[in-house]
Amino acid sequence: MIRLLPVAVVAVWLLSLRDVNLRAMGDLGLLQVLPVLFWVALGLLVLGFCLALADRRIGNGWLLAYVLALIGMIHATPTLLYPELRYSWGWKHVAVVDAMLRHNGPVPYAPEFDIYDQWPGFFQVNVLFLRLTGLESPLGYAEWAQPFFNVALIGPLLLLYRSLTRDRRLIWGGVWIYYSCSWVGQDYFAPQALAFLLFVTVIALVVRQLPTSALPRPGPDDRSWPVGRLLAVLLMTFAIASSHQLTPVMLITALAALSIPRRNRRVTGPVLLGAAVITVAWDATVARPYMAENIKGMLRELVSPDANVTSGLYRLGTAAPAQIFVAWVDRALSGAVLLLAVIAILYLRWTRRTGMPLLLFSPFVLLAANSYGGEMIFRAYLFALPAAAFLISALVFRRGHRLRWRTLAVYPLLLLMLGSLLFAYYSKEAMNSFTRQEAAAIRYAVATAPTGSQFVSISGAAPGLDMQYDQHYRTHFNLQRSFTVQQQARDLRSALVGVTESNASAPTFVIVNRAAIADNRLNGLFPAQTLDHLKTVLPKMPRFTLVYRNDDAEVYRYDPPMRRGS
Repeated sequence: MIRLLPVAVVAVWLLSLRDVNLRAMGDLGLLQVLPVLFWVALGLLVLGFCLALADRRIGNGWLLAYVLALIGMIHATPTLLYPELRYSWGWKHVAVVDAMLRHNGPVPYAPEFDIYDQWPGFFQVNVLFLRLTGLESPLGYAEWAQPFFNVALIGPLLLLYRSLTRDRRLIWGGVWIYYSCSWVGQDYFAPQALAFLLFVTVIALVVRQLPTSALPRPGPDDRSWPVGRLLAVLLMTFAIASSHQLTPVMLITALAALSIPRRNRRVTGPVLLGAAVITVAWDATVARPYMAENIKGMLRELVSPDANVTSGLYRLGTAAPAQIFVAWVDRALSGAVLLLAVIAILYLRWTRRTGMPLLLFSPFVLLAANSYGGEMIFRAYLFALPAAAFLISALVFRRGHRLRWRTLAVYPLLLLMLGSLLFAYYSKEAMNSFTRQEAAAIRYAVATAPTGSQFVSISGAAPGLDMQYDQHYRTHFNLQRSFTVQQQARDLRSALVGVTESNASAPTFVIVNRAAIADNRLNGLFPAQTLDHLKTVLPKMPRFTLVYRNDDAEVYRYDPPMRRGS
C-alpha cells in the first residue's frame, strides 16, 4: 500500500486540476481556488512519506518517488494550470536570452539591462542550448524551470547528506524538509536558480572530502583532492561567478566558515582560494562597470549593518491585509526552521562535527555587509536551508524506540511546514500568473512599436514587456499617493504628460493589464481607485488612442506632435 501511494496521489492530484477556476483568484491566489481534492492528495502524500520512512522494507527508490511527487505537486501545479509563463522576472530573463541570441553575445544599447552583459553565464548557456536544439526561444521550456531545478537539486542534497550520515531516515527526511520549507522562490527561470544549484553541488563535493565525511575513504589520511574533481569544482565556481552577483560571495563565505576547523583546511583551502581568485578576477574585468558604479553604495552599506538586517522586514504598510498575514507566515516559518536547527545543534553533539552549523550561520554574516535591495535576509535563509533541513531531520527523525509512532508524531510538523510554504508560494498568483489575452496585448504592442518607442505600465507584472529591450524604453508610473478623487486625477494627468514628454521623438504605449492591477491591489502601489481613474483619464487625454483591447488588457498609443522641420 505504501509503495502504491505516490502513484495514487499523483493521479488524484492531476484529477484535481481539471476544473480550477483561475479567474476566481483573489488576495490569496491559488490557495482560494485549488479544490479540496488537491489538499487531500497532499495530506496523504505527507502521511505516506512518514510511514515509508519508518518502514525498512521500503527501498530508496520509493522514497525518491515520494519526493518527486512532492516537487510535482508544489512546483508543477502552476505550470500545468497557467497558459503562459509564470512570473514577470521569468519573462525578463527570456527577453535577455532572446537579445543575446540576436546579437550573438553582449547586447548593445541596453543601459537598464547591462548588468546581464556583465554576468551572462546563465543566459549564454541557454543561447548555446537554443543553437544546439534549433529552438527559437526559451519561452516554451522556461515554464518548466521550477520543476526542473528542484528535481536537479535532489542529487546534490543526497550527496551532501550522505556525506554526513548513513542513516537513510535522516538523509531522506532532510531532503523532504528542504522542499517543505524552501519558500523564497528563487527557483524560476533565472541565474539565481542555476547558481544556487551549483552552489549546493560545490558544497556537497567539499563536505564529501572533509575528514568528518561518513563516506569510506581509500586511505586513512587520503583527504586530498583528486585533480579531476577539483577541476570540476573550480569549473562550477567559474559558472557561478559568471552568472550571478551574490552567489559567489555566499560560496566564499561558506568555504571560509568550513575552513575554521584546522582539520578541514587541506580540503577547503584550494577551493576557497580558487573561488576568491575567480570572483575577484571576474568582478575586476567583465563586471568592472557595475562594480565601479556601485562600489560607493556597497561601502556605505558596510557601515550600516542594522539597516541591512531590517531592510527586508518593513515593507508591509501598504499591502493588502491578506498579504500582511502571508508575510508573517513566511517569517514564522523561517524563524521556526532556524530555531529547530539551533536546537538540533545544542541537543545533538555529533551534528557539531559535521560542518552543518558553520553552513547554517555563514550566510547571515552577509546581512551586516549588504541589504541586497532588501532581500538579503531572505537570501541568507535560502542559502542556510540545506544545512537547516538536515539538522532538523537529525532532530526529529533520530533513532529511538517505537520508530513508526515517533515518525507519525512528526506528521503534524511536516504538514505545518508544507502549509506555510504554500502560503508563501501560491498567495501572489493573481499577479504572478498571466492570461493569453495579456500576453497577446503586449506582443501586439512590441511588434507594432517603432524603434525607440517607450512602454509604460502600472507595474512590472506585465508578460513580455521587456522583449526587444535593446530597441525600446520601459518605465512605470511615478504617482504620488493621493487619496482624494481630484488629486488622483491631477496626478494621473501629470504622470502621463511626464512620461510622454520624456520620449518626444517616438510613440509611447501605455499598457493596463489584469496582473498589474492585481499587483497594485496586493502590494498597495497606490490607492485602488487610481486605476479606475486611469481608465477614465486615458481616453480623454490629447493624442492618446486606444489601439488594442481585450478582456484582460488595454494598450493606448501616444504619438508626439511633429516638430517643425521634421
